[in-house]
Amino acid sequence: MRKVTNINENWYFTKVDDINNVNVSDLSWCEPINLPHTWNNLDGQDGGNDYYRAGCWYYKKLNVKKTDKEVYLEIKAASMIADVYLNGKHLFNHKGGFSTFRVRLTPHLEEENLLAVRVDNGKDNNVYPLRADFTFFGGLYRDVNLIEVDSTHFDLEYFGSKGVKVTPTVVKKEAHVRVETFVTNPKENQKLVYEIFSKEGERIVHEIKTVDENDITLTFKNPHLWHGIEDPYLYTLRVGIVDKDVILDQLDIPFGVRTFHIDKDEGFFLNGKPYMLRGVCRHQDRLNMGWAITKKEHKEDMELIKEVGANTIRLAHYQHDDYFYDLCDQYGMVVWAEIPFISKMYKAREAQENALSQLKELIIQNYNHPSIICWGVGNEITLKGTEDGQIEAFKELNELAKKLDQTRYTTLANMSYIDPNSEFNKITDIVSYNHYMGWYYDEVESSGPRLDQDRKNNPDLIFGVSEYGAEGNIYYHTDKPKQSDYSEEYQTFFHEHMAKVLMERKYLWATHIWNMFDFASDARDEGGVQGRNNKGLVTYDRKIKKDSFFIYKAYWSKEPFVHICERRFEKRHKPTMNVKIFSNQKKVSLNVNGKDYGTIKGDKTFIFKDIPLEMGENKVIATSGDLKDEVIFIRQEQPELSYINQDTRRKEDLVTKWWQD
Repeated sequence: MRKVTNINENWYFTKVDDINNVNVSDLSWCEPINLPHTWNNLDGQDGGNDYYRAGCWYYKKLNVKKTDKEVYLEIKAASMIADVYLNGKHLFNHKGGFSTFRVRLTPHLEEENLLAVRVDNGKDNNVYPLRADFTFFGGLYRDVNLIEVDSTHFDLEYFGSKGVKVTPTVVKKEAHVRVETFVTNPKENQKLVYEIFSKEGERIVHEIKTVDENDITLTFKNPHLWHGIEDPYLYTLRVGIVDKDVILDQLDIPFGVRTFHIDKDEGFFLNGKPYMLRGVCRHQDRLNMGWAITKKEHKEDMELIKEVGANTIRLAHYQHDDYFYDLCDQYGMVVWAEIPFISKMYKAREAQENALSQLKELIIQNYNHPSIICWGVGNEITLKGTEDGQIEAFKELNELAKKLDQTRYTTLANMSYIDPNSEFNKITDIVSYNHYMGWYYDEVESSGPRLDQDRKNNPDLIFGVSEYGAEGNIYYHTDKPKQSDYSEEYQTFFHEHMAKVLMERKYLWATHIWNMFDFASDARDEGGVQGRNNKGLVTYDRKIKKDSFFIYKAYWSKEPFVHICERRFEKRHKPTMNVKIFSNQKKVSLNVNGKDYGTIKGDKTFIFKDIPLEMGENKVIATSGDLKDEVIFIRQEQPELSYINQDTRRKEDLVTKWWQD
């Protein structure tokens, strides 16, 4: 039977990039660490665009003896280029910082073994991403495992996948589950045992086939459909290789049975029913941790996304941890998965082969996830204008995606100012626009008319909104928000408008906020914060939900709540204030300093105008039935100067810096 051993503990690390250290016996000069690890958790978030990007080394003494089993090293991600050595011998090179890869160690094991992994996040024009508005954290930032298997096993070198491909379809009221198995070193008389279990643990399918019957279809009646956040029902496929009643290898693979399609006028349909997709984009980094996060942080992110009421996630701009795709399956999130072909293309065949390789790994490794409904082949590649070769590159990526997976859509995130009739809108099955009216250009009130005009100009195009957002610094506040002031209040104003605009337009196949969380972008220096993009609904440390979080919760979530806005705009100097409240209830009541100010009816936003404030503390209480929120506001003599952005540089001098070469 397969044995998987996590080996995250007791590693050694050094920034000394010397190939002569590939087989050192004394590691006392290295830093002892545990995985996951990045060397950029601090300098990748502090601004200056000067974080360390070079080759670094990881070492581990392996307590593995020669055995009759096959032994593989599994690295869940190494950013960006990895070279694996065992006992001084180079075994493997992997280019791409986001996918799983495995290395066969068996013939190279000795009595004592030293594993060395060189990881390099330096600039390489042939490895994507080349340039983007986020930090490229270097390191072994996901799990590393040892896998021991029999000589006959499900293929561990099939592009980092599980070696089993599951394709469920629905024919009338029957589930047809196609299962393709990839077996290494199969032998005569060996069997494949296929079982399907319900979520409740009942075995509903059991078939035994010969080992060469590796492409079969299992059927069962009246399948319980996977229906997004409303009912994310999962079955489990158990498939084993058996030799004379001995199980040599066995895998349990969760899968969901569902159908989906997109209509250019009515939007997304799940299992034949309208299912409006409204949600968020997600980056995987965390304050002081970078990309080196654990299951705990992944789960926290998912819980926050669930709380806001989102039903779709764009996992930008790269392949995320397999555990997070598992969470998306379990929580019912509809997922856009994509590769880091972003912002800049390099016109070399080697670079294109790398994009193709990362797309192949993304699809093959994540094929079985029911949450994924489309593969993204690129993002904002025309950021600095169109160039020769871009169209051809996208066409080749799209063709590969369609070859590998005929069951899902392909998509592309384009700049919103692209011509609706551009060839870039005709490559993939569907497209979306990165739409920043109200932040980088124009006014937010122009967003709705612009989207409607795009539809009118190209009525047969299926399109959505892949990004939209505004910066919101939780330390900047004003009662007169305006575009580019970086205040939390302007971000709230922006999203109040956009939430309504997008909910009213069902023809948009999906919309995704940029971003669910603030994230590191070491080249940035704007809005009073260095090294960070502050467009998140939640702060980088996940501790504060900005007011904009709650306008979406009011639109999307069924969990009853009331939320008093502007609580971080605590210090006031004017004698009155407007108290704004977000809620998904139909009416809200207000009490200030023990005095009732009545009850008003509303829809998502409730505003009590010109509420008087006493000098000093003022207790503000909002209620709706048993729901209650309470905030203290302080009236003082003078305006609070710390709330004002003191940076007098033009916005144009700030927001463009990150994409300069």
